[in-house]
Amino acid sequence: MTEVLRDKRDATIDLVVDAGESRQVVLLSPVNVRLSVRQREGSTLSVHVLSLTDADSDLSVTVNQDEPHCRTQLYGLALTRGNQVVNIETHVLHNVGHGTSTQLFKNALADTSRATFYGELKVLPDAQKTEAYQTNRNILLSPEAKMRTRPQLEIYADDVKCSHGATTGHLDTNALFYMQQRGIPLAEAKRLLLLAFMEEVVQTLPDEPLQEEVRQQINKRLK
Repeated sequence: MTEVLRDKRDATIDLVVDAGESRQVVLLSPVNVRLSVRQREGSTLSVHVLSLTDADSDLSVTVNQDEPHCRTQLYGLALTRGNQVVNIETHVLHNVGHGTSTQLFKNALADTSRATFYGELKVLPDAQKTEAYQTNRNILLSPEAKMRTRPQLEIYADDVKCSHGATTGHLDTNALFYMQQRGIPLAEAKRLLLLAFMEEVVQTLPDEPLQEEVRQQINKRLK
């Protein structure tokens, strides 16, 4: 089951993914949305948080794996500009064992915009045999743009595989130089590199028409 929620504003969403169920939720340009999900045994959850609007926003996703053999995938991207402020929080709680989770969030910040990523990954004592991974990657497109990232990993079980990481940097100057040497204008070279940076998230969307819709929205914001 796939739900695409476009331009959702000022909302709190509570969901339960039943045993054995597979559910995909796409939040496209949400503003001030809190999503809370509880997973039952053997369920699969995929959530995309795609911040592609000029509005300031606070976004939060909380997932509780309440029964074993759950699979959770969280993906997100934000492209901020002007003096926009976007805050994204994730909370993934492995309450029982034999579950897996993956988080991948990417942000690109232009002008004087600001963004925050806070990612909580918690593995409780009964959650043995858990595999959980969290990644946050960010690109600053202006000296005035500011990114704050705080991945947080709490592990209270000893038979687990978990990791987290965060990076913040700039567009590859060598790649930009290489592209310009081959006749690609600087602005177009930057656009192509940003599209490539975000494509890793875009390709995880459930179908090609939705992927193309998101690519078009990204292109519009890069003009």
